[in-house]
Order: sequence, then structure tokens, then C-alpha cells
Amino acid sequence: MIRQVASEVAAASLTVSPVLSSATELQTAQRKGNIRQSVSRWCYEKIPLNELCAKGTAMGLRAIDLLNEDEWEVPRRYGMVCSMGYGGGGEIRSGMNRVENHAKIEEAFRTSIPRAAKLGVANVITFSGNRDGMSDEEGAKNTIAGLNRVKKIAEDHGVTICMELLNSKVDHKDYLCDHTAWGVRVMEAVNSPRVKLLYDIYHMQIMEGDLIRTISDNM
Repeated sequence: MIRQVASEVAAASLTVSPVLSSATELQTAQRKGNIRQSVSRWCYEKIPLNELCAKGTAMGLRAIDLLNEDEWEVPRRYGMVCSMGYGGGGEIRSGMNRVENHAKIEEAFRTSIPRAAKLGVANVITFSGNRDGMSDEEGAKNTIAGLNRVKKIAEDHGVTICMELLNSKVDHKDYLCDHTAWGVRVMEAVNSPRVKLLYDIYHMQIMEGDLIRTISDNM
């Protein structure tokens, strides 16, 4: 019986309409526009960016996350924005916790942040970097110094620098900014409305759980 049902389902699936593929076909539902949703570029890196933007707009998406600076203008052609951009804020493994990176990051932000403001890119991403033997205390001190060095650039242009919380258990071994408490401590010390944490619930569920309470406590 189970085999028969499975065969019937398989046969039926061959007769239904194919997955909608064009932007025009996707524009079939009337949407209220209450949800502002974006999609991360790296999840769909095999799809040409123009196609991703066209279909994303048709689906009701508002933005594309994590585009390189030379891609920031593309979503605007489709009525979207890049909501989080790469602007030279370091790399996951080597970021703000290394004093030797600060000058390079500052130089990059002096160019990319004004351009982000012009193109409606509200946020640029940065990273703590890996510990690589560094204590959390030293890492916090260095990261605070680095963010203090660039925060006025962000404040002057109305763009927010976001440091991402990532898990160090599964995906990003040895990453320093891997707990909310450490990140909040750094943010409080920097004390700028234009320097914030990117609270990634996937990563913090792995590290901490208790997501709703953590978000509520740190709004």
C-alpha cells in the first residue's frame, strides 16, 4: 500500500506546473508589505546577482545582504538595497582584535562608508577575528580601540558598523566574538549609536540558546 501511494504521488508530481521561474510569474500574490525581509548573497552565489535581485523583488524581498562594494548599486536597479555590505572591515579570522589591522580597516572605511551612505547601504560588517592564543580580555581591549578609531566615520555618515556574533563550536573555530556578553561589553565601551552587534540567532543558538531572553535583555 505504501509503495502504491508513493508511486501515485510521484506520478502526480510529474503533472503539476513547474516551479515558477520568471520574475513576471512570481508577481502573482498581493502582499501587504508589512515584512521587510532580505536574503544573504552567499546562500545563492551560483545565481547571477541581477537575476537574484529581479526574482527577489518579485517575491517581495526588500534587500540583499553581504554584497561586495562593487555590487552595491545592483539591487537599486530593482527597487531594492544592499542592507549589509562588505566595506573592508576585516575578515572572520583576522579582524578588529588585532591592532595591526586597525589602520587598514580605518582606511577602507574612510572610502566605503561615505559611498555606503550615498547608495543607501545602511550597515557595513566587521569581525572580531580569531583568538589565536589571545585572551578575551586583550581581545576586548583591542577591539574597543579599533572600533573607537572608526566610529566617527560611521556617525558622520549615518551608517552602522555591525560586528557579527559567530559560533566557535561548529562553523568558525576559535572566533573571538562568540558570546553575547563579550560583544555587549565591547559595544557598551564603544558607546556609539553607529556601532552595534549583528546578533545572528543561528550562531547564538549553538553557543548559548535562550535567544528571546538574550534579545530582550540587550535591546
